[in-house]
Amino acid sequence: MTGKIRWGILGTANIAYRRIVPAIQSARNGVVAAVASRSLAKAQSFAAEKGIPTAHGSYEALLADPNIDAIYNPLPNSEHAVWSIRAAEAGKPVLCEKPLASDAAEAGQIVDAFAKHKLLLAEGFMYRFHPQTLKVKEMVEAGAVGEVQQISASFTFALRSDENIRLSKALAGGGLMDVGCYPISLMRLLTGEEPSAVRALARIGQSSQVDENLAGVLMFPSGIIGHFDCGVRAFRCQPAEVRGTTGRIVLEKAFTMEPNEQPVIRWWHGEEYEEITLPAVNHYTLMFEAFADALLEGKAYPFSPADAVANMRVIDQLRAAALGA
Repeated sequence: MTGKIRWGILGTANIAYRRIVPAIQSARNGVVAAVASRSLAKAQSFAAEKGIPTAHGSYEALLADPNIDAIYNPLPNSEHAVWSIRAAEAGKPVLCEKPLASDAAEAGQIVDAFAKHKLLLAEGFMYRFHPQTLKVKEMVEAGAVGEVQQISASFTFALRSDENIRLSKALAGGGLMDVGCYPISLMRLLTGEEPSAVRALARIGQSSQVDENLAGVLMFPSGIIGHFDCGVRAFRCQPAEVRGTTGRIVLEKAFTMEPNEQPVIRWWHGEEYEEITLPAVNHYTLMFEAFADALLEGKAYPFSPADAVANMRVIDQLRAAALGA
């Protein structure tokens, strides 16, 4: 492969329309070459509106398209495994929307399929590419807050429709899967550890039967305690905080930002207070560029598929703690 990666989009999900297609179209090393839907008319409408040259009326047709170099999979969580594995069997690398699968066992099956075919697989946690995340990790590792004691984070938003797929148990919905995966990922990223114990409480929707709001606590081997809350029924909020023996770092928006937003890291250390303003970027674009660089130039992708399985394992543990399942 040379030049630019030709991306194919599985489905016409809202995130693909609002975030992914514009991000790839602004990337230095990628283009959106095709989109697929189970409805050809829907794929054609999506393609026409977004300036995509090819529309397919089935997912199978997209995977068989010889003009596609890589697949982005934003399908419902319950369909991540089957269509990612089919992509691997068709010889297509995949960047899959988070979380990677419905559970850790399924995630492991996806990883094994890509390893078998020697293809690149990545989980779509775009926040990890934002300069804000990279800076906070660098600061923590340099001792900016002393010895880390606690990490906290929230990620909530209020759904406007009871028909949203995030409220479908059959489609592996719920707040933990949709947005709780972010705080879990962040705490694992900053500690470099896997939790040794978890606790969780959840509010289950009467009609949806999924966790609509959930709070969890993670104990890490080093002694760091992580606590978070997530949900799809509470007003939008996504802060994060790292507290150590000598300082504190606070982020107002830790996970999703608009391309024109300049995040500010608030840092207390001893008796001093500083604000670190970072450049506005499209972190989705940075993620897709990193994936394309791995394919085009053989550069290592910064995050392994095993990390996605480990994140799913923590989700499974929290789900069991909260729901007994």
